[in-house]
Amino acid sequence: MSDLKNQIDKRRTFAIISHPDAGKTTLTEKLLLYGGAINVAGSVKGKKTAKHAVSDWMEIEKQRGISVTSSVLQFNYNGYCINILDTPGHQDFSEDTYRTLMAADSAVMVIDASKGVENQTKKLFKVCVMRHIPIITFINKMDRDAKSPYDLLEDIENVLGINTCPMNWPIASGKDFKGVYDRSKKEILCFTANNGQHEVEKKTVSPDDPNLEEYVGSLHKQELLDDIELLDGAGDEFDLEAVRTGKLTPVFFGSALTNFGVEPFLEEFLKLTTPPLPRETVDGIVKPYDEDFSAFVFKIQANMNKAHRDRIAFMRICSGKFKKDMEVYHVQGEKKIRLSQPQQIMAQEREIIDEAYAGDIIGVFDPGIFSIGDTICMASNKVKFKGIPTFAPEHFSLVRQKDTMKRKQFVKGTTQIAQEGAIQVFRELDAGMEEVIVGVVGVLQFDVFKYRLENEYNVDVVMEGLPYQFIRWIGNKDVDPKKLDLASDTKRICDMRGNNLLLFTSYWSIDWALEHNKGLILEEFGNV
Repeated sequence: MSDLKNQIDKRRTFAIISHPDAGKTTLTEKLLLYGGAINVAGSVKGKKTAKHAVSDWMEIEKQRGISVTSSVLQFNYNGYCINILDTPGHQDFSEDTYRTLMAADSAVMVIDASKGVENQTKKLFKVCVMRHIPIITFINKMDRDAKSPYDLLEDIENVLGINTCPMNWPIASGKDFKGVYDRSKKEILCFTANNGQHEVEKKTVSPDDPNLEEYVGSLHKQELLDDIELLDGAGDEFDLEAVRTGKLTPVFFGSALTNFGVEPFLEEFLKLTTPPLPRETVDGIVKPYDEDFSAFVFKIQANMNKAHRDRIAFMRICSGKFKKDMEVYHVQGEKKIRLSQPQQIMAQEREIIDEAYAGDIIGVFDPGIFSIGDTICMASNKVKFKGIPTFAPEHFSLVRQKDTMKRKQFVKGTTQIAQEGAIQVFRELDAGMEEVIVGVVGVLQFDVFKYRLENEYNVDVVMEGLPYQFIRWIGNKDVDPKKLDLASDTKRICDMRGNNLLLFTSYWSIDWALEHNKGLILEEFGNV
């Protein structure tokens, strides 16, 4: 038991969230540098070169310079075993990010110093608050012109409604950026740009150093001394318990691109966060130190290796120890299975593993039996984790293959991508799969869907936008949708599980359906 506890205590599992282009993927790469997991950081913007961000493995991500799937990355640092969940920043892929946050114990929120809190950050933050996830803030891009640090802190407090506690304090920004003052160590870390190499040239000086003016300039020296006095007198006091319950966010300033402040941030982050946390089941709580293995599926990804046409189910281990070739129970499938080819993933790189512990993320080969939200546990101690919510799609498109001879590939590709949770697929009642209605949360998902069908399944498709804006599941199982009295612009459809639904163009059509069909129950969320 003591070895199990020691291994679990070393684990830190966190997600990195941000608005697009705040520098989230760059920060992820710099953390990997310190863990020795990679040797050179790939510039995310440098698309003309052969370098791409390690965590952006899908071809479309490299072309567009955005993350559209969540990547799972593991490395060791200073005796800790760290699992990073790098999430898509783009709002059209927020559903993947929400699911990934279900697998994290804490979150790093990256904010662009020149822009402050942006829209996507607000949405993701709300999910963290809902789950009481501790949030550590990294204000990035201090080597560029930035807002006043006081304004940035006020922005976080006002917009997100969480108290802040600056752990360090920047000395100017942009071309004048001189470094940061570490409040706990009471020393200044001077800034030297180094073009992303592993080691940052470190120079630490005391605020009492007689040569301080030489390092930061006379104007910034006085400003810094005034700031230190003000922060010590008026700032929020640091409270670890408030941090761990998601009521206070420690704030760090730095520059991921130039590598400044990343390592001190990582070291402090590991002290601030906890080992893996207990998880809620339908019947109670599962503790990480319970000896019986349990896990849930939070992500499915097909064709990570195009040569093998494989499909990986990502599982968050919630309790106990996983061993290669162990027999486990698949709760939703109601049968015992062996998890084959257990892997830890570094973007596209994989490593077969023999064991893993609570807090770890493992990828297992999926022959098509897993769905998002599934529970895996020991047959001798069955548990069932609470499901992962799915969002109602907001955009719909009619999709059909150009070449009718490729029906098999079309059905396979559409089904597999739908099982990953990126799209939802519907059919008209009594219709086959020759043409389907695809629903997405964000329109960019249509582009990714079309791209993947063409490149991974060799199917060209025609997509035609539909005018529907609202979808509702029919809650009455005994209702025949064909007999419902509906407005002419309402469409009757069914999903992949055989549930009946209605598509509406307006709220007026929804009201019509409810008024003209007494007792009809319409639900905004489907059962996962």
